[in-house]
Amino acid sequence: MPQQVDSPNYHHEGHTAAQTCGWTANALRGEGTCYKHAWYGIRSHQCIQMTPVVRCNERCVFCWRDHNGHAYELDGVEWDDPEAVVDASIELQKKLLSGFGGNDEVPRERFEEAMEPRHVAISLDGEPTLYPYLPELLEAFHDRGLTTFLVSNGTRPEVLRECDPTQLYVSVDAPERATFDDVVGAMEDDAWENLVETMDVLHGKEETRTVLRTTLVEGENMRNPDWYAGFYERADPDFVEMKGYMHVGHSRGRLSRESMPSPERVDEFASDVQEYMDGFDHRFTQEASRVSLLSKTEDTWVPKLRPDSEFWA
Repeated sequence: MPQQVDSPNYHHEGHTAAQTCGWTANALRGEGTCYKHAWYGIRSHQCIQMTPVVRCNERCVFCWRDHNGHAYELDGVEWDDPEAVVDASIELQKKLLSGFGGNDEVPRERFEEAMEPRHVAISLDGEPTLYPYLPELLEAFHDRGLTTFLVSNGTRPEVLRECDPTQLYVSVDAPERATFDDVVGAMEDDAWENLVETMDVLHGKEETRTVLRTTLVEGENMRNPDWYAGFYERADPDFVEMKGYMHVGHSRGRLSRESMPSPERVDEFASDVQEYMDGFDHRFTQEASRVSLLSKTEDTWVPKLRPDSEFWA
């Protein structure tokens, strides 16, 4: 079996990896919640951040990970089955958060809620569509009563066609091929064509909420807002998230601090894109996360995550 890519910040069980999100820790201490709570209703202290595969087929210039240690080879991998991944994810989350049980800053009731996760963000690392049982994994999480938030780079449209998470995010970090090649650094020659096909797959999703995500890097991909709008509309998404690059991790060896746009600059670019998108009449901003959301509706919460929903009964 090829060696599992490791990280001192991840906890592993087989190929499953989990990490405590900073917002999870903040929410436990009552110090704020992720923008995904403000916009979608996710309770940060009950959210698992995990991946079934710490491998990626892209080398994005803005990625905080070490590309040199990020394997892509998949031949011979003995994959964990979906039920094992779900079990591992929940147990890893409990282990990661166990220390908060003795923290005086964390109310006991909130800690006990955190021990019963209700959401999973499949977005920690790698490209989840490289995991061969991803549709079954989503079903397994749903069977346990968790909502699923899947983040993909869109290079496996045939897999995403079979996936119906609670909310599906696809990264769109360029509106055309030349910028895509410069910013994304795909390992496969047909990555751009696959992303285009994925946009068509999203357009056909009727029951799944869809989000396009763009990481904005000053001097790299913050131009041609009309091109972005045209490409976005091909997917007919429910939402568009435009998030500023953060100068952290290994990305500091590829980009300068000046590549990090200010919250105001992010919102300005989002506003420029919005001008070309019919129906996206609402824009929301979270300055702390340097992210702006374009939406067709003012109410952006997942219906089942509203406080009066039976989901919380």
